[in-house]
Amino acid sequence: MSAADIHSPVRGAYVDLNELMALRFRARQLKLGHRNRALSALAGPNKSNFRGRGIDFEEVRSYQPGDDIRTIDWRVTARTGDAHTKLFREERERPVLVVVDQRSDMFFGSRYCFKSTLAGHIAGLLAWSALNRGDRVGGLIFNDTGHREIRPRRSRKTVLTLLSQVVSFNHALPGDNDSAAASFATMLSNLRRIARPGSSLFLISDFRGAADEIARKHLFELAKHTEMTALECADPMESQLPRGGMYAVTDGRERSELHTADRQLRRRFHRGWQHQHDLFAGHLRSLGVPLVAASTDQSPFTLLQTYYGDARR
Repeated sequence: MSAADIHSPVRGAYVDLNELMALRFRARQLKLGHRNRALSALAGPNKSNFRGRGIDFEEVRSYQPGDDIRTIDWRVTARTGDAHTKLFREERERPVLVVVDQRSDMFFGSRYCFKSTLAGHIAGLLAWSALNRGDRVGGLIFNDTGHREIRPRRSRKTVLTLLSQVVSFNHALPGDNDSAAASFATMLSNLRRIARPGSSLFLISDFRGAADEIARKHLFELAKHTEMTALECADPMESQLPRGGMYAVTDGRERSELHTADRQLRRRFHRGWQHQHDLFAGHLRSLGVPLVAASTDQSPFTLLQTYYGDARR
């Protein structure tokens, strides 16, 4: 893949395994272990400093003003008579779980590619980057009716298995979207079961159904013990109807016409989308979870480079 291609939007309705494999070269320019200012700003001021299995104890030293009182070592403090605190270091090889949404709602696009295709390419870049860093990589791919779990391992074969499953689920689209809202909460329940404390989670989805009360509870529990990043796949037409006219639309099975001549209709459509988006973004911000906006008319590599890349490149 040429440099020009990597900075261009992805094209097509389906992902190709060879293209996902080729992303391993560009993924070397991404550094997932570095949370830069742009990403930290998206997380808001309430990011909690979790202490899970991904954090290793290093040493005890004298308490200093500004230290977290939750890390005070009370046994050493009682024995010496002076306050002491525990120091931790991040585990070098942490579990990284890449969660990929391939539900029917993701099978939509108005310009370059479908959201499901965009999600596949983002997943490929993240998985290869994590492996290059020495992390154990696994994931969960889900659709309207089921899911597939890949246990985290520090293995190229595991990444290929993950990407192969993304391709398999992707090529099964379009599916039945009758249970789309429920399946998101179900996916989060499955994710809670397999995500170890201290894991790094990347949720790649359009987050349909994430406002459900059960889904919100699962997100809350996951955010307490993991480092979670949400990558929202969207298409420009989902937030803004095209200018007045008559447009042919299809779901791959049936064809109909979309009339957008009513200016008030277009405004109400945009306001409704903005309201729902702001509510969800606010909820994630309250949990300290950054929400990265990905669009089908953007390059996924350029997007990730903004938050995980070297700005000098």
